[in-house]
Amino acid sequence: MKSVEEHTVKKPLIKPAKLERGDQVAVIAPASSPNIEAANRAIPFLEQLGLVVQVGSSLSREHGYLAGTDQQRVEELHAAFTDKQIKAIFCVCGGYGTARIASMIDYELIEANPKIFWGYSDITFLLHAIHQQTGLVTFHGPMLSSDLSENVHHLTRETFNQLFEPISLCYSDSIRPLDTLVEGYAKGPLVGGNLTLLTSSLGTEYEIDCLNKVLFIEEVDEEPYRLDRMLNQLRLAGKFADAKAIVLCDFHNCVPMKRMQSLSINQLFYDHIVPFQKPTLSGLSIGHCSPNLAVPIGIEAHVDATKKTVTIIDSGIETW
Repeated sequence: MKSVEEHTVKKPLIKPAKLERGDQVAVIAPASSPNIEAANRAIPFLEQLGLVVQVGSSLSREHGYLAGTDQQRVEELHAAFTDKQIKAIFCVCGGYGTARIASMIDYELIEANPKIFWGYSDITFLLHAIHQQTGLVTFHGPMLSSDLSENVHHLTRETFNQLFEPISLCYSDSIRPLDTLVEGYAKGPLVGGNLTLLTSSLGTEYEIDCLNKVLFIEEVDEEPYRLDRMLNQLRLAGKFADAKAIVLCDFHNCVPMKRMQSLSINQLFYDHIVPFQKPTLSGLSIGHCSPNLAVPIGIEAHVDATKKTVTIIDSGIETW
């Protein structure tokens, strides 16, 4: 089996062009079918940002638990990237299915037509497949049906500003209390996302590359013993040893069944991550939470675990 270094295509970093008011954007479902009522309620959120929304046919399509066949979802993704009028692609929801289409994607097509690609949860697999195969900066950020349909937190709303103007991002315990698990300072390109999807990439052509990177992790609705298994797999695969720093984000509703004895999530962090003595923070509001703060994949992040800050100084967009 090839190593991740042999699998990973070393590409120059490509930043997508920034958004302007009046730009057309695509909303697609490359994984599961969304809650269409919630998605429809969320479309005005993008319109209030000054964007013109084109809704993909996948939002109203079902193929079992998927938003269409693999071929249909890939074709819609390709069409969104090649359409010169479309300036950004927002995924409506996660669920399941992006890993199924990763090997069918034309990455040269995406590299030749770089633009903003935004989502999280199951979309994690595509964020990294696209970034590692093309060099394109992708965005781990809130989605329509799960985050933007009602009661949108003002910080969730503000996190979209990074698509319109070059701004630095500084996440600290002024937003939410943070815990230092290992003190220290480190910097490196930011990678990560949903724990289940990161783990499922191992041993594939799209395996997450953590070497000299800042790794962030989030999860939802997984019992601690399942987290234990996945964190252990990342540990055995060398991902925590490779990383320069580790940022542990929201683990929403990751609680044991009432009938089960359980280790705490914090204990799992101390078992699998702390022994590597990489600067480690926990508690960032990234993932299945409110506010849900967006971050650019591939842009350098500075982690000061002692002062409890994560700073992304450079912008994820091109300003020309």
